[in-house]
Amino acid sequence: MATYAVGDIQGCLEPLLHLLEQIGFDPKVDKLWVAGDLINRGPQSLETLRFIRSLGDAAVVVLGNHDLSFLAVAEGFQPMRDGDTVEEIIRASDCEELCHWLRQQKLVHHDEALAYTMVHAGIPPQWSIKKALRRSAEVEDVLQDEERYQDFLLNMFGSEPRVWHKNLKGHDRLRIITNYFTRMRFCDNDGQLEFQAKSGPDAAPKGFGPWYKIKQRKASNDRIIFGHWAALQGHADAENVFALDTGCVWGGSLTIMCLEDQTLYSCACD
Repeated sequence: MATYAVGDIQGCLEPLLHLLEQIGFDPKVDKLWVAGDLINRGPQSLETLRFIRSLGDAAVVVLGNHDLSFLAVAEGFQPMRDGDTVEEIIRASDCEELCHWLRQQKLVHHDEALAYTMVHAGIPPQWSIKKALRRSAEVEDVLQDEERYQDFLLNMFGSEPRVWHKNLKGHDRLRIITNYFTRMRFCDNDGQLEFQAKSGPDAAPKGFGPWYKIKQRKASNDRIIFGHWAALQGHADAENVFALDTGCVWGGSLTIMCLEDQTLYSCACD
C-alpha cells in the first residue's frame, strides 16, 4: 500500500495514466491525492473528471481555482474564458453528477498518520494547520449545502478583502478563505495577498514574498503539499513544502510524489 500525490492535472489525462501505470498504482490498495485543478486548459477535462471520480475512496481531492471556476460556469454565474476547456463537461449527460461530486471535495486535507497536509495554493502564514482546517470547513459546508452553494459561487469571485480578520463575515469571509487556499502565491508577513505577480519567487513584489517563505509562519513545521504555482517548476526553497505543479498543461511535465519516501515520478507533456 502506498500514497501518492499529484500536482495540477488540468485535464491532461494521458500523462496521468502513464504515470499511474509506471508506479503500478492499484486503487484497491493505494491512494492518490490530487492537489486541485483537476480540469481546464488541458484536452481531456471531462475524461479526467470521470476518471478521478471513478477511483472512489482511492482518490483524495482538494479543489483548485479552476475547479471552483468551472462550478460557477456550470451554474451560469461566470462566462467561459479564452482557453477554457470545460464546455464538454457542461454538455455531458452526467454534468450535474460531476458537479455534485466536485462540491463534496475539500479545500484542505490533513492526514495525521502520514503527517501531511494538502492544499491547492497554500496555507496563509498566520494560520496553523488546525486553524486552516477549521476555516476550510466553513467553505466546504457552504459548497455542500443545497440551499447555500449557489449564492456562494455567485459571490466567490474578487480579490477583496486581501487580508484575514476574525471579524469578517458573510461573502467577504468566505472569499478570502477561498482565495488563500486556491489562489495565493505571494503575501506579506500579515498574510495580505498580492494577486498580480505569477512569476517565480525571485520576482516577488516589494513587501511580499512566497507564502511558504514568510518568517514565523505558523505551519512551518508541518509538511504541506501544494500545486497552483507552475513557475516554481516543482521547487520550493523551504523545508516541509512540496510543490507539485510542474506545468503539465503549459508544456512542462506532470509530477507524482510517493508520500512514504518522497520519491518523485514525472512524465513530459507534449
